[in-house]
Amino acid sequence: MQAREQISEIRQCPRHGYFRGSQCNCGSPGRFILSGFKAEKLGRIISGALRHFPAELGLKLDEHGWANIDDLERAIAAKYSWARREHIEAMLDTDEKGRYEHDGERVRARYGHSIKVDLDYPEADYDLLYYGTSEEEADRILEIGLKPVNQHHVHLSKSIEEAVKVACIRTENPVIISIDARKAKENGIRILDAGPVCLSGPIPPEYLKIE
Repeated sequence: MQAREQISEIRQCPRHGYFRGSQCNCGSPGRFILSGFKAEKLGRIISGALRHFPAELGLKLDEHGWANIDDLERAIAAKYSWARREHIEAMLDTDEKGRYEHDGERVRARYGHSIKVDLDYPEADYDLLYYGTSEEEADRILEIGLKPVNQHHVHLSKSIEEAVKVACIRTENPVIISIDARKAKENGIRILDAGPVCLSGPIPPEYLKIE
Protein backbone atom coordinates (compact mmCIF):
# COMPACT_ATOMS: atom_id res chain seq x y z
CA MET A 1 0.00 0.00 0.00
CA GLN A 2 1.30 3.45 -0.90
CA ALA A 3 2.46 5.50 2.06
CA ARG A 4 0.44 8.61 2.74
CA GLU A 5 2.34 11.75 1.87
CA GLN A 6 3.17 14.03 4.78
CA ILE A 7 3.41 17.69 3.79
CA SER A 8 5.28 20.21 5.92
CA GLU A 9 3.95 23.68 6.54
CA ILE A 10 4.70 26.24 3.84
CA ARG A 11 6.33 29.60 4.50
CA GLN A 12 7.72 32.41 2.35
CA CYS A 13 11.27 33.75 2.62
CA PRO A 14 11.60 37.44 1.63
CA ARG A 15 14.74 36.57 -0.38
CA HIS A 16 14.12 33.08 -1.73
CA GLY A 17 10.35 32.72 -1.99
CA TYR A 18 8.18 29.84 -0.85
CA PHE A 19 9.65 26.88 1.02
CA ARG A 20 8.43 23.90 3.05
CA GLY A 21 9.37 23.49 6.67
CA SER A 22 10.08 25.88 9.51
CA GLN A 23 13.19 27.53 8.12
CA CYS A 24 14.53 28.54 4.70
CA ASN A 25 17.96 27.27 3.66
CA CYS A 26 19.27 30.78 4.34
CA GLY A 27 18.10 30.55 7.97
CA SER A 28 15.08 32.84 7.69
CA PRO A 29 11.87 31.61 9.38
CA GLY A 30 9.92 33.46 6.68
CA ARG A 31 6.23 34.32 6.66
CA PHE A 32 3.63 31.65 7.44
CA ILE A 33 1.52 30.64 4.41
CA LEU A 34 -0.13 27.26 5.08
CA SER A 35 -0.21 24.65 7.80
CA GLY A 36 0.83 21.11 6.93
CA PHE A 37 -2.79 19.99 7.40
CA LYS A 38 -4.18 22.51 4.91
CA ALA A 39 -1.26 21.98 2.53
CA GLU A 40 -2.10 18.26 2.40
CA LYS A 41 -5.77 19.00 1.68
CA LEU A 42 -4.87 21.54 -0.99
CA GLY A 43 -2.31 19.22 -2.58
CA ARG A 44 -4.87 16.47 -2.96
CA ILE A 45 -7.48 18.67 -4.60
CA ILE A 46 -4.92 20.26 -6.96
CA SER A 47 -3.85 16.77 -8.01
CA GLY A 48 -7.46 15.74 -8.55
CA ALA A 49 -8.31 18.89 -10.48
CA LEU A 50 -5.37 18.66 -12.88
CA ARG A 51 -5.04 14.88 -13.19
CA HIS A 52 -8.28 13.09 -12.49
CA PHE A 53 -11.60 14.95 -12.17
CA PRO A 54 -11.48 18.55 -13.47
CA ALA A 55 -15.05 18.38 -14.80
CA GLU A 56 -16.40 17.50 -11.35
CA LEU A 57 -14.97 20.80 -10.09
CA GLY A 58 -16.20 22.77 -13.08
CA LEU A 59 -12.63 23.20 -14.35
CA LYS A 60 -11.75 23.10 -18.04
CA LEU A 61 -8.37 21.86 -19.25
CA ASP A 62 -7.13 22.44 -22.78
CA GLU A 63 -5.99 19.54 -24.95
CA HIS A 64 -2.49 19.64 -23.45
CA GLY A 65 -3.72 19.61 -19.85
CA TRP A 66 -3.33 23.33 -19.09
CA ALA A 67 -5.79 25.17 -16.85
CA ASN A 68 -6.10 28.88 -16.18
CA ILE A 69 -4.85 29.44 -12.65
CA ASP A 70 -7.70 31.86 -11.81
CA ASP A 71 -10.19 29.19 -12.87
CA LEU A 72 -8.32 26.67 -10.71
CA GLU A 73 -8.51 29.05 -7.75
CA ARG A 74 -12.27 29.46 -8.17
CA ALA A 75 -12.80 25.71 -8.49
CA ILE A 76 -10.83 24.99 -5.33
CA ALA A 77 -12.32 27.90 -3.35
CA ALA A 78 -15.77 26.45 -3.99
CA LYS A 79 -14.68 23.47 -1.87
CA TYR A 80 -12.20 25.15 0.50
CA SER A 81 -13.29 28.74 1.13
CA TRP A 82 -9.93 29.59 2.74
CA ALA A 83 -7.93 28.75 -0.41
CA ARG A 84 -6.38 31.70 -2.24
CA ARG A 85 -4.16 32.03 -5.30
CA GLU A 86 -1.15 32.59 -3.03
CA HIS A 87 -1.77 29.22 -1.39
CA ILE A 88 -2.06 27.48 -4.77
CA GLU A 89 1.11 29.09 -6.12
CA ALA A 90 2.96 28.17 -2.92
CA MET A 91 1.91 24.52 -3.36
CA LEU A 92 2.92 24.46 -7.02
CA ASP A 93 6.27 26.16 -6.50
CA THR A 94 7.34 23.97 -3.58
CA ASP A 95 6.19 20.58 -4.89
CA GLU A 96 9.16 18.33 -4.14
CA LYS A 97 8.37 15.86 -6.91
CA GLY A 98 8.12 18.46 -9.67
CA ARG A 99 4.61 17.32 -10.49
CA TYR A 100 3.37 20.64 -11.84
CA GLU A 101 4.24 23.26 -14.42
CA HIS A 102 3.34 26.86 -13.55
CA ASP A 103 3.68 29.12 -16.56
CA GLY A 104 2.35 32.60 -15.76
CA GLU A 105 -1.44 32.33 -15.86
CA ARG A 106 -1.42 28.62 -16.75
CA VAL A 107 -0.80 25.48 -14.74
CA ARG A 108 -0.82 21.76 -15.51
CA ALA A 109 0.25 18.43 -14.07
CA ARG A 110 3.37 17.03 -15.72
CA TYR A 111 2.35 13.39 -15.21
CA GLY A 112 0.00 11.06 -13.35
CA HIS A 113 -3.14 11.69 -15.41
CA SER A 114 -6.04 9.27 -15.42
CA ILE A 115 -7.90 11.57 -17.84
CA LYS A 116 -6.78 11.76 -21.45
CA VAL A 117 -4.51 14.71 -22.32
CA ASP A 118 -2.00 15.27 -25.11
CA LEU A 119 1.21 16.03 -23.23
CA ASP A 120 3.35 17.88 -25.75
CA TYR A 121 6.75 17.06 -24.28
CA PRO A 122 9.84 16.33 -26.37
CA GLU A 123 10.85 12.75 -26.97
CA ALA A 124 13.26 11.39 -24.39
CA ASP A 125 16.88 10.90 -25.42
CA TYR A 126 18.31 8.31 -23.01
CA ASP A 127 20.05 4.99 -23.49
CA LEU A 128 18.50 3.49 -20.36
CA LEU A 129 15.56 4.31 -18.15
CA TYR A 130 14.41 2.53 -14.99
CA TYR A 131 11.31 1.22 -13.29
CA GLY A 132 11.15 0.24 -9.64
CA THR A 133 8.77 -2.46 -8.49
CA SER A 134 8.29 -5.27 -5.98
CA GLU A 135 9.77 -8.76 -6.22
CA GLU A 136 6.27 -10.16 -6.80
CA GLU A 137 5.57 -7.85 -9.74
CA ALA A 138 8.99 -8.00 -11.39
CA ASP A 139 8.57 -11.49 -12.88
CA ARG A 140 5.14 -10.60 -14.25
CA ILE A 141 6.45 -7.39 -15.83
CA LEU A 142 9.29 -9.28 -17.51
CA GLU A 143 6.71 -11.69 -18.93
CA ILE A 144 4.04 -9.27 -20.19
CA GLY A 145 5.92 -5.95 -20.36
CA LEU A 146 5.28 -2.61 -18.73
CA LYS A 147 1.73 -1.29 -19.04
CA PRO A 148 -0.04 1.76 -17.58
CA VAL A 149 -2.15 1.00 -14.50
CA ASN A 150 -4.85 3.53 -13.53
CA GLN A 151 -2.97 6.16 -15.53
CA HIS A 152 -2.45 6.93 -19.19
CA HIS A 153 1.32 6.51 -19.10
CA VAL A 154 4.00 4.32 -17.58
CA HIS A 155 6.25 6.49 -15.41
CA LEU A 156 9.95 5.81 -15.90
CA SER A 157 12.80 7.06 -13.73
CA LYS A 158 15.96 8.59 -15.16
CA SER A 159 18.26 7.01 -12.59
CA ILE A 160 18.45 3.84 -10.52
CA GLU A 161 18.40 5.96 -7.37
CA GLU A 162 15.11 7.57 -8.34
CA ALA A 163 13.61 4.22 -9.28
CA VAL A 164 14.56 2.81 -5.87
CA LYS A 165 13.00 5.81 -4.13
CA VAL A 166 9.73 5.34 -6.03
CA ALA A 167 9.65 1.58 -5.43
CA CYS A 168 10.29 1.97 -1.71
CA ILE A 169 6.92 3.71 -1.37
CA ARG A 170 5.31 0.35 -2.18
CA THR A 171 7.80 -2.28 -1.08
CA GLU A 172 10.65 -2.86 1.33
CA ASN A 173 12.55 -4.97 -1.23
CA PRO A 174 12.65 -3.02 -4.48
CA VAL A 175 13.60 -4.62 -7.77
CA ILE A 176 14.84 -2.31 -10.51
CA ILE A 177 14.02 -3.03 -14.14
CA SER A 178 16.06 -1.27 -16.80
CA ILE A 179 14.48 -0.24 -20.09
CA ASP A 180 16.52 -0.13 -23.29
CA ALA A 181 15.11 3.27 -24.17
CA ARG A 182 17.43 3.76 -27.15
CA LYS A 183 16.34 0.55 -28.83
CA ALA A 184 12.69 1.18 -27.97
CA LYS A 185 12.86 4.61 -29.58
CA GLU A 186 14.55 3.21 -32.70
CA ASN A 187 11.69 0.72 -33.00
CA GLY A 188 9.00 3.38 -32.81
CA ILE A 189 8.06 3.37 -29.12
CA ARG A 190 7.42 6.95 -28.09
CA ILE A 191 8.87 7.97 -24.72
CA LEU A 192 8.35 11.57 -23.56
CA ASP A 193 10.66 13.58 -21.33
CA ALA A 194 8.39 15.22 -18.75
CA GLY A 195 11.19 16.62 -16.60
CA PRO A 196 11.26 14.66 -13.34
CA VAL A 197 10.10 11.48 -15.10
CA CYS A 198 9.73 10.02 -18.57
CA LEU A 199 6.38 8.84 -19.86
CA SER A 200 5.49 6.04 -22.25
CA GLY A 201 2.74 3.75 -23.36
CA PRO A 202 3.17 -0.03 -23.07
CA ILE A 203 6.74 -1.32 -23.37
CA PRO A 204 7.12 -4.96 -24.52
CA PRO A 205 9.28 -7.36 -22.48
CA GLU A 206 12.09 -7.52 -25.06
CA TYR A 207 13.24 -4.07 -23.93
CA LEU A 208 13.33 -4.97 -20.24
CA LYS A 209 15.77 -6.65 -17.88
CA ILE A 210 16.48 -6.83 -14.15
CA GLU A 211 19.35 -4.61 -13.02
